[in-house]
Amino acid sequence: MISLSPAATREVLRLKSKQNNPHLSFRLGIQKGGCCDWSYTMGFDETQQSSDIVYQSDQIKIVVELENLKYLENLTIDYSEDLMGGGFRFQNPNTTQSCSCGHSFVAKSQ
Repeated sequence: MISLSPAATREVLRLKSKQNNPHLSFRLGIQKGGCCDWSYTMGFDETQQSSDIVYQSDQIKIVVELENLKYLENLTIDYSEDLMGGGFRFQNPNTTQSCSCGHSFVAKSQ
């Protein structure tokens, strides 16, 4: 399961409303790179592949590629604002290390 805090849910819904397409899903993934081995990717997508895993968190459909699931299972996403602006925060039990920016990580051995 992947979950969003109430603050993250509000921010994702706010960003989605700017897209003017009610059929979009929130796509969450990873890519090689960042300060550590992997970094998180987030965006909106109208398509869904047969290999995608779909979660529902409140009003948001979260889509994850099956091959990324081992890195994202039980992930919690939060959103907070500070003097530097707002940002998503990731709490991932599948990591051994995260960078100080919090957007990239080293995965546990799979």
